[in-house]
Amino acid sequence: NTNTIIINQAQNFGLSDLHQLRGRVGRSDRKAFCYLIVPPMISLTDDARRRLNAIEAFSDLGSGFNIAMQDLDIRGMGNMLGAEQSGYIAEMGIDTYQKILAEAFEEIKGELPEDFIPANGRRRGRDEYVSDCVIDTDMELLIPDSYINITAEKIRLYKELDSIDDEESIKRFIEELEDRFGPVPEQVNELIYVVRLRIAAKERGFDKIVLKNEKMVLYFVANALSPFYKSKRFEQIIQNVQSKDPDRYTLKDQNNRLYIVVKNVRTIKGAYNLISKL
Repeated sequence: NTNTIIINQAQNFGLSDLHQLRGRVGRSDRKAFCYLIVPPMISLTDDARRRLNAIEAFSDLGSGFNIAMQDLDIRGMGNMLGAEQSGYIAEMGIDTYQKILAEAFEEIKGELPEDFIPANGRRRGRDEYVSDCVIDTDMELLIPDSYINITAEKIRLYKELDSIDDEESIKRFIEELEDRFGPVPEQVNELIYVVRLRIAAKERGFDKIVLKNEKMVLYFVANALSPFYKSKRFEQIIQNVQSKDPDRYTLKDQNNRLYIVVKNVRTIKGAYNLISKL
């Protein structure tokens, strides 16, 4: 019948420990309460604060997986070839770590077989010169609480959206959202267009896009020796840029890095439409 647990000095417990302890109270229809007693938050370490924030955020039924992923991100992933704990992943997060690992493997290998699947789970196409495209923006791209107010569900949808790499999957994702939560708001629609933008950018040889202050900067593949620069696709993009308004489109080369600057880009959807025409 116990429905309350008090955990003193909670900052000294691991994330999985806290998750297990709070699960000791509350059964069936009996509402439970877990109180975490800690010193002033400013006196805690960064990791301790992250653990407490995670245990507070993931309180819904079935949050164990999200707790485990947060714990992995905080403590770091162990050495894949040994038993010691490396912890390097804690500096960047598991997704970024996997992408960097895949890119490093490709660089060492030189070229990959057609059936190779990198760590990020996406198969490299025969005419695809970029494994992924990083998008840096100051625009508000999120699922608002007014549309979905369950944190665990939003995290699941973010992860699902990040794994999409074709238009058919995007349409199925939108249909699922509309079926479960109603019409998609503009904020979520812009977030979905990020995926479309990333797919279009990869197809055109861009590995980084910066969208800030109504200006879009498109960076071509960083490897100057990439066969992309000898492809017809690259020649076509250069011709398309040179034929457009020079006051809006500018082709630049700085520190051996070729990129395109496009002005008056106010939305992600607008950015996607512009790239699609290159």
